[in-house]
Amino acid sequence: MQQVNPFKTLKSYRLAGLQHDLPAGISVFLVALPLCLGIALASGAPLFSGLVAGIIGGLIVGTLSGSELSVSGPAAGLAVIVADSIVKLGTFEAFLVAVMLAGVFQLVLGLLKAGRFSSLFPDSVIKGMLVGIGIVIILKQIPHALGRDNDYEGEFEFTQLADGENTISEIYRAFVTASPGAVLISFLSILVLIFWERSAGKGVKFFKNLPAALTVVFLGVILNQLYSLYYPDWYLGDNNEHMVRVPIMKAGQHLSAIFDYPDFSVLANPAVYTVAATIALVASLETLLNLEASDRLDPLRRTSSTNQELIAQGVGNITSGLLGGLPITSVVVRTSANVFGGGKTRLSTIIHGLFLLGAVALAGSVLNHIPLSCLAALLMVVGYKLAKPSLFVNIYRDGLNQFVPFIVTVVGIVFTDLLIGISVGTVIGLLYVLYTNSQATFRVVRDQNNVLIKFQKDVYFLSKPQLKETLHSLKPGDTVYVDGRQASFIDHDIVNMLNDFTETARIQGIQYELHEIFLKKRYAKDHASLRKAITGE
Repeated sequence: MQQVNPFKTLKSYRLAGLQHDLPAGISVFLVALPLCLGIALASGAPLFSGLVAGIIGGLIVGTLSGSELSVSGPAAGLAVIVADSIVKLGTFEAFLVAVMLAGVFQLVLGLLKAGRFSSLFPDSVIKGMLVGIGIVIILKQIPHALGRDNDYEGEFEFTQLADGENTISEIYRAFVTASPGAVLISFLSILVLIFWERSAGKGVKFFKNLPAALTVVFLGVILNQLYSLYYPDWYLGDNNEHMVRVPIMKAGQHLSAIFDYPDFSVLANPAVYTVAATIALVASLETLLNLEASDRLDPLRRTSSTNQELIAQGVGNITSGLLGGLPITSVVVRTSANVFGGGKTRLSTIIHGLFLLGAVALAGSVLNHIPLSCLAALLMVVGYKLAKPSLFVNIYRDGLNQFVPFIVTVVGIVFTDLLIGISVGTVIGLLYVLYTNSQATFRVVRDQNNVLIKFQKDVYFLSKPQLKETLHSLKPGDTVYVDGRQASFIDHDIVNMLNDFTETARIQGIQYELHEIFLKKRYAKDHASLRKAITGE
């Protein structure tokens, strides 16, 4: 597989790629904008801090990233940690120091090549993460599509912090209080997105070149303004409840005035290092998982550099903390929007960052007319693409050892949150791996009183119960031959148990012979064969 080199990609980029990356960048921008604001609100941080993190995630992390498609920004999974940490450290300015230190920790992890540990997550868990997040996106956007915007965008936990409701009860209340205006906007937006994608797939240039997400936004804005003229009862208004709400800079206010800056006097407080380590650990975990997922979504099947990504995230978090931003991670929702929006290179990520910067500097008053219901439609389509029903069927056909960890991860994410779902799914997945490896490690052939116990592959301690049962089934008068030639590794416990049975066999009148049963170093036979071939001995 081709490994990503960020500097080579940028150097070799051609403007012709803009036909893919520009529409994708706009789509990601429209998805990221309410998420940045919502996550900042949920974190108890200034709204601008979410936008700052999104801008840095696009411009700096996007440039240095180890992936062509991964998009970084503030993450919903860190919202609770951020809120608790701000309270613990006393001020947001003190918290910014922890964000910078977290970036330093990530930088060190990248230089130590800790990214390799991302490969430890089972394939079924990565698939479950994508599907679970897709379902959560759909469920969480249904209330917004129906005009119930009580909860902030980006709240992906099952139990909602904002109002004490949960995902299911919130959907029920949304149906009870549905706004006809919002329902029509979201319904028409979904139809437009489906029609647009099918037309673009047929090669119609107009639909290929004009971003569907931008069309949906214009549709939502125009419909809402028409409501105000002809259907006042359907009008969603221009208020914080139903619209995107970008903070607007005051007249004459310099851009630098919106930033918060870290209070380095807290470096003497041990608690800041604990918070920084927690953020670094959780953010790195989310990033590595998303990187695995983005490689799976990549149509070109490129392989991301996990160590380069950790370095990029570290630089991004140092910068974000310095300029008053929230912690940054690679985020599945934005990455998925990038892939399904047709993004091909990191330019789409950088473009989304430029648009976020423009939103802060110039376009707040314009963007604040966008109804959340049309953006909900955009996110619901992304969620459906992540969680198509056919995926469940395909993974079920792969066998229970794949399906069970997959479905446990999906259910865990939907009914708890991202990190708990992934943790439970990973544990179940690893247990299945261990169980599978413990099966059929040896076979037993009996011909009257002659018994052959033949190891067929490496033997781990998990095979002890099965092997112990086999030894206990031997009868007086049996002639037993234990053949370990096919195993390049035999666990210490297995060797001890077989050797200990020698005395038991003598007492019971069993002829018992061990062949190549000793503590083998893995691949020792391969190394010996190679040495023999080279030296001619």
